[in-house]
Amino acid sequence: MNGSDRSVAGYVARLLKARGVDRVFALCGGHIMPLWMAIDSEGIAIVDVRDERAAVYMAHAYGELRGTIGVALVTAGPGVTNAITGIANAHVARAPLVVLSGVPPRPQEGRGALQDLPHVELVRPLARYARTLREPALVPAGLDDALTCAVGEGGEPGPVYVDFPTDTLRAELPAAIELAEHLQPHRRLRPAPNAVAVRAAADLLWTARRPLVISGRGARRAAAPLVELLDRLGAVYLDTGESRGVVPDEHPAVVAAMRGKVIGEADAVLTVGRRLDFQLAYGSPAVFGAARFVRIADTPSELRDNRRGSVEILADCAEALAVIVAAAEDRKPATDRAWTAGLRAQHAERVAKLAAAMRNAPDDADGRMHPNRLLAALQQRVGRDAIVVADGGDLLSFARVGLSAATWLDPGPLGCIGIGTPFGIAAALACPDRTVCVVTGDGAFGFNAMEIDTAVRHRVPVLVVVANNGAWQIEVDDQERRFGRVTGTRLQFADHAAMARAFGMYAERVDHAEDLAAAIDRALARRPALLDVVVSPTAPSSDARSGLARVPDLQALDAWDEAERAWRGS
Repeated sequence: MNGSDRSVAGYVARLLKARGVDRVFALCGGHIMPLWMAIDSEGIAIVDVRDERAAVYMAHAYGELRGTIGVALVTAGPGVTNAITGIANAHVARAPLVVLSGVPPRPQEGRGALQDLPHVELVRPLARYARTLREPALVPAGLDDALTCAVGEGGEPGPVYVDFPTDTLRAELPAAIELAEHLQPHRRLRPAPNAVAVRAAADLLWTARRPLVISGRGARRAAAPLVELLDRLGAVYLDTGESRGVVPDEHPAVVAAMRGKVIGEADAVLTVGRRLDFQLAYGSPAVFGAARFVRIADTPSELRDNRRGSVEILADCAEALAVIVAAAEDRKPATDRAWTAGLRAQHAERVAKLAAAMRNAPDDADGRMHPNRLLAALQQRVGRDAIVVADGGDLLSFARVGLSAATWLDPGPLGCIGIGTPFGIAAALACPDRTVCVVTGDGAFGFNAMEIDTAVRHRVPVLVVVANNGAWQIEVDDQERRFGRVTGTRLQFADHAAMARAFGMYAERVDHAEDLAAAIDRALARRPALLDVVVSPTAPSSDARSGLARVPDLQALDAWDEAERAWRGS
């Protein structure tokens, strides 16, 4: 850490580099200029973006895919307020993230200085740690504390926020307080699985007739023990957007196409690092019936929310799964193999029917292709080993069913549409040896469309595919069904390809399904690239049919809402 730059900014840059940070996503400004230049001097790559929200999204995705802390650098005032949506998304997603910023010099604070806002007060409800470090001597310990909180040591992982007065960044830091201990990367300290709880979990699962396993964020780095448990127990399995790709679609436990049926029939449910939020009916007995729950998580918020488990294990998910399998020893599970085989057969039949229907989906009355034709062509040309980023409302509903990928990213439980292009850029930088494909609706694309300029300037090999249906279609469907009129939810069939070309990106507009395969191949060969594919706005998505846009009172979906009302007797 004995760098020639003795400033606080120089120290921050050296510390980030020592902690393994190799790339920072940022938008420049005067309040952070000392830190900007110091980061560059340390050889840390700066990916300069067009909006601070995108910088935070990119840092989020980059950290998740690399298994590290993502870092975003944004300037004061509107730079921070622009970043808040990204911070909120990382907060809900429990993503390790560091957001750094600046404030006016100390002599100007509170006097009406340029871009002087109470950043910490604005960010604190969404951050695991939020602080302004004014005193140079407190920077090493304060920044170390922030990085430790980001990875979830002592609590839940998530975003942290730190800013510095500009004069503090320029101030000299005494060499004596640069302690070696601050260089050490902090790993999350998790308790060992409780032996009594492990035996109880094994007993419950191995005596269940219809066991179901549902994975979430905590299962991402537990693929091997999760697959071993599925093999040994013979359970059926459902993933969620937080963990798609952890268990391959070809695994015999996967029954995603039978989600509603299996949730209602399971007599034991194991959740692995997954909250029981709106996507899982809050774990309600109205939907899950009398099933008993085993809950494993490395953070309490994924262990006891909405529905307690008969057994709860707070520990590293991979370790907990491994010791449960070990505790079962050679015991034969009571799993009803006829039930699991029937579900898998029905799942496979539905998947095959869907694939055929996607390939042959008819155009609408105006000659516009069905969204499923686009997804079928992408699946064939991109393959299942790609990283897929799916974004949007209506389009996400189609993609969630119609696309399979080894690694999957989407707006997450916050429903934060607009992440597509930023996540895709970060994914292509984090995993340069893999194909990265962003599939986004036209509405969602518009949030961060300017980031195609970022992709071009940084030569990021990402493919962005815009499904252009000229509408916020889920809302259009909802308005037509419930109110009999449409207002404020139509868009243009804008020429996004022309915009992309204006920024120097290879781009094509595709109007006909028969032209898709060749266009996708050309775009893959010329990344960064964009395909603007005109699709039908009249094809109803599953989310549109389910009532999600209607926002029912008790549950997220109409069917669940009705079941909840019946269960409550209301």
